[in-house]
Amino acid sequence: MHARSEKHSYLCVKRDATMSDFHTPATLIIANGRYPEHPLPLSLIREATYIVCTDGAANDFIARGGLPHAIVGDCDSISPENRERFAPIIHHSADQETNDLTKSVHFCVAQGFRELVIVGGTGKREDHTLGNISLLAEYQQMARVVMVTNWGRFTPISGNTTFQSFRGEQVSIFAIDPVALTTQGLKYPLQQRVLTNWWQGTLNESLGDHFSIETDGRIIVFQAFQ
Repeated sequence: MHARSEKHSYLCVKRDATMSDFHTPATLIIANGRYPEHPLPLSLIREATYIVCTDGAANDFIARGGLPHAIVGDCDSISPENRERFAPIIHHSADQETNDLTKSVHFCVAQGFRELVIVGGTGKREDHTLGNISLLAEYQQMARVVMVTNWGRFTPISGNTTFQSFRGEQVSIFAIDPVALTTQGLKYPLQQRVLTNWWQGTLNESLGDHFSIETDGRIIVFQAFQ
């Protein structure tokens, strides 16, 4: 699967005035959640130049005709046939302190990849979904990362950030750290607000083509597809 040199504005994020736009990266991780159905994450799979499958996601991706560049995990889920066929690209890790998605992120960073898109990170067991979303706050310390689902995208931040948007876009803000945050460009503004529970920053709405968040803490922002 090869990538076209095409920008996707729905993945662009501006962080302060000095950070370049976050366009579709060449590196994509397929996790073992629900396989994407929305055309946007499916297009990312088609266009990616380097695809890493977690151990549990490999069988499904291969059955759909995909050819991963790497398979990462503890190898407890991949079929014997695929284990033999793809042995040269399987990177086994038996570490029980991290899940296969985290192992895949570490693998990508070790390979020098610094812009990552994750698909298939949600949609099955809710505990796995919550765990994968919260882990984005850890991943953003290593790379620029976004998780794309069938409904929208999750972006972790840890400083003042401006997001490209559109009027009426549904936005939710989840605070990992209990620190104050201020928003601009949202229907329900937050002024030096400390969010102490995940529901408190949900169901907001963008007023225009961008919005911004000022904070010193770790935040995960969800933007729903139009």
